[in-house]
Amino acid sequence: MFSEMRNINQQLSEEESREILMRGEYGVLATVSLNGYPYTTPLNYVFSNDCIYFHSAVDGEKLRNIEILDKVSFCVACDVAILPDKFDTKYKSVVLFGRAKEVFDDEKKAAFIALIEKYSSRFIEQGMKYIESASHETRVFKINIDHITGKQPS
Repeated sequence: MFSEMRNINQQLSEEESREILMRGEYGVLATVSLNGYPYTTPLNYVFSNDCIYFHSAVDGEKLRNIEILDKVSFCVACDVAILPDKFDTKYKSVVLFGRAKEVFDDEKKAAFIALIEKYSSRFIEQGMKYIESASHETRVFKINIDHITGKQPS
């Protein structure tokens, strides 16, 4: 169903891939548009309960795409270093495939809290107030991972 990595000696273990998901600062979500073209969106996310969670406005192209086809891809890169003298770039990356679905109630709140802990850990109290005030204007989705591949070019 999913292709094997072409250069297998660059493949990271599943544990290393999950570590990258934990440490990543942002990811890029890929959906399929109505016109058949890929649509990518950089976004904040959190890796929790072996799933990717992200928040969104209540409407937008990525959400319309997910409503039509819930299959998505998500990519995270970290430890990036440009090597100008070698005409290369050093990095670690993860690409995963899964299905996105909206979450509600306790799971939505837990995802919000995890996002605040990741991105605003010094402002937990203010973040909790923000959750209460903005929750109705925000949707939260999770990606259940079907396949994951990590890579570190040498």
